[in-house]
Amino acid sequence: MTETANDNKDTRSETLDERADRNWSDLMQELRVSQTGVQLLAAFLVTLPFQARFAQLDTFQQRWYLGLLALAFLTVGVTLSPVAIHRHLFQGGAKPDVVRAAHVMTGLALGLIALLLAGIAFLVVDVVVSREVAAVGGGMTLLIGLVLLVGIPRMVAQNADQST
Repeated sequence: MTETANDNKDTRSETLDERADRNWSDLMQELRVSQTGVQLLAAFLVTLPFQARFAQLDTFQQRWYLGLLALAFLTVGVTLSPVAIHRHLFQGGAKPDVVRAAHVMTGLALGLIALLLAGIAFLVVDVVVSREVAAVGGGMTLLIGLVLLVGIPRMVAQNADQST
């Protein structure tokens, strides 16, 4: 393909296919980092019922745990979905579509990771201290996660848009 993908934001001279390949590579690097972290969190959650103290959780904590386990598995699935999309459409000439879908799924995964971390923080603080302190700790963890994973990236994007 000889069409170029230049626009106001990018001064690279590359074809649409070259840009899609570069964007795909960038997304895969990002997903490698997040997939490892999410898979470790899920593994941690899976092992909890086998700990002696797990039986001491009250009904609320057990249900919260099961919700977190489901959220962890959902997050693993979402972080793996770009690979599944790529596998399904491999060599089908749809790389720009694959990149767009992977971009959406990666953004969703980041939001789920923030929610998962906040939920885990809530559960741990609830078990160790109290439900009231856990609500504050979980809320603060969610707020910090959203600032770091959503707010700051949007600010950087806005600044980049304004500087072009």
